[in-house]
Amino acid sequence: MVAFGKKLKERQIQEWERYYINYKLMKKKVKQYVQQIEVGTQDRRHVLKDFSRMLDSEIETIVLFLLEQQGLLASRLARLREQHDALQEQPDISNITELREAYRSVGQDLLKLLFFVEINAIGLRKILKKFDKRFGYRFTDYYVKTRANHPYSQLQQVFKHVGLGAVVGAMSRNLHELQDRQGSYLSIYDQPALPLQDPVVDSIKAAVDRLTNSTNFLNFLGQHALIMQEELPTPTDELVDDQRYHFMSLILNLANTFLYMVNTYIIVPTADDYSMSLGAAATVCGIVIGAMAVAQVFSSVYFSAWSNKSYFKPLVFSSIVLFIGNAMYALAYDFNSIAILLLGRLFCGFGSARAVNRRYISDCVPLKIRMQASAGFVSASALGMACGPALAGLLQTNFKIYKLTFNQDTLPGWVMAVAWLIYLVWLSISFKEPSRDTEENHRPQESNAETVENDSLENGLKKPLLITSEDKQEDEDGDQECDGSEEAPEESHQPATSVKSAYRLLTPSVKVQLLIYFMLKYVMEILLSESSVVTTYYFSWSTSTVAIFLACLGLTVLPVNIVVGSYISNMFEDRQILMASEIMVLVGIVLSFNVIIPYSVPQYVCSGLILFVFAEVLEGVNLSLLSRVMSSRLSRGTYNGGLLSTEAGTIARVIADATITLAGYLGESKLLNVTLLPSLLICITSIIATSVTYNSLY
Repeated sequence: MVAFGKKLKERQIQEWERYYINYKLMKKKVKQYVQQIEVGTQDRRHVLKDFSRMLDSEIETIVLFLLEQQGLLASRLARLREQHDALQEQPDISNITELREAYRSVGQDLLKLLFFVEINAIGLRKILKKFDKRFGYRFTDYYVKTRANHPYSQLQQVFKHVGLGAVVGAMSRNLHELQDRQGSYLSIYDQPALPLQDPVVDSIKAAVDRLTNSTNFLNFLGQHALIMQEELPTPTDELVDDQRYHFMSLILNLANTFLYMVNTYIIVPTADDYSMSLGAAATVCGIVIGAMAVAQVFSSVYFSAWSNKSYFKPLVFSSIVLFIGNAMYALAYDFNSIAILLLGRLFCGFGSARAVNRRYISDCVPLKIRMQASAGFVSASALGMACGPALAGLLQTNFKIYKLTFNQDTLPGWVMAVAWLIYLVWLSISFKEPSRDTEENHRPQESNAETVENDSLENGLKKPLLITSEDKQEDEDGDQECDGSEEAPEESHQPATSVKSAYRLLTPSVKVQLLIYFMLKYVMEILLSESSVVTTYYFSWSTSTVAIFLACLGLTVLPVNIVVGSYISNMFEDRQILMASEIMVLVGIVLSFNVIIPYSVPQYVCSGLILFVFAEVLEGVNLSLLSRVMSSRLSRGTYNGGLLSTEAGTIARVIADATITLAGYLGESKLLNVTLLPSLLICITSIIATSVTYNSLY
């Protein structure tokens, strides 16, 4: 982040000033180390030892203060527990109210302590990243592993917030007992899913969720969706999110994602047969399938811009355009027109509202469930990818109603047209447009005691420390120099306003990861789009067999993500998984070449499975890395990180489908090898780029 030093100062609590990480001093030391090494007055080993000692000292200061504050909170809770036990024998409404307010006061102080830990954890991560970038040394790996795994680790206190969970649990349980439960004697342990109707507990839970830094399946899937968020959201932002959130509207966005993915892949098993029935070559299926992606390149931009003003209207427009596009796709058979067929697919691409779906989750879903919603977005996409070909395999019939033909070629269009019409009706009835002025007009209604505590907390978090103008400028300039940004400090939190400004925010590592994303989408599109032509030529597979093969590939997405997100990502570093996955994709491409006559089903299926599965692993890990290193300015606005990744993937699909059609002019016998050759070259290029970039950074 360009002005993290400035943000750190603004978020510090005045009376705790000397216990925060001295980010400014450490940044100056990093700059000093670089100058000393350049002139030869210090060697690298001394620098590493000195910087490690400085970090240890900073962390010790943070942790000892944290333990002191935890002890104070625990003492207050113990005294309140004695009062609580006394009230059990002689209940008194006024005393219960006072006790509840006292517990909430502890909750407000606990919230301040959680923000203290969060800011320091982010500061530590940033200074470690800055050190690695300036020295080209993997110091972070060494430091975190040696400190975090030590039995006397102080770093665990910062990154794992050890001990705070007990304080959170004690306060939550006692507040729960003091609520009016209408005679119920159940505790939070008997009903763990029971929501606590207290804003303090909700804020603490959201803060703990943000602070948690462990990798799991849910986080992995959520990052797979590349729905980015600010590192330090404020409590006010969370309350605004709660007001904007509407469960059925979220479900409608996920349903839109699912239906669009079904719409994309439902025609893949029959596209070659449909093209031939209209007098075109089988390989024209590449253009038929890719026409949707061509239109999506443009629709992603205008839908992303439209979502700045509304979510409902873009979804309505998307549904109408997709209904028309699918109807045109189906009618092309009776009109015997390849032009209508292609126009229908273009219309479907112009109805792609995935940018709106991502944006709704990012802007309107509360932080505490945003990761679940992001995981739902990925799951809906994966399910749609599997259901599309499977549904095509079931539509094996042939009949006519009046002059309209219903067969395996046209039924995918008719089925999706009806599906989008039903969705449009459901959308019109159930969707709730979020208020755009919620944040400005938001004034939480609380009791007087809560208001006093909230004001105190807000003032403590926002009050800037006294610094000179010279120090302030030096701090901002230092951050800009290290992060490679040319943006002015006052613009550091503004979203990118054009493709050019968004591109300027991309670091070399982000560009390499977008190249990897381009590569994996290219090779996956080649595999999927030409599957019908290749399997018909070599193995004489029927449409149903192709549909089953593609559906089985799609069904591997979630199991693969479960294994990677729950197990593999906890055993290996993301960079290691990234490189290994790229190599395995390369192996899958090499095994797919037709160099042995005859070309066998086991060779095609096994190589395709290797290529697809490891491309999925690569996509998850790559987007997970991308979501962490991409500039926070790309977390909102029209030209956001999700749009950039979508455009990279969509352009890859367009080029892949065009490659299939062009290669078809050389004959179906050469189609497989000719289309795999660019895949091989792009994959090798991405492996080299990954190796060079990460070696230079680490």
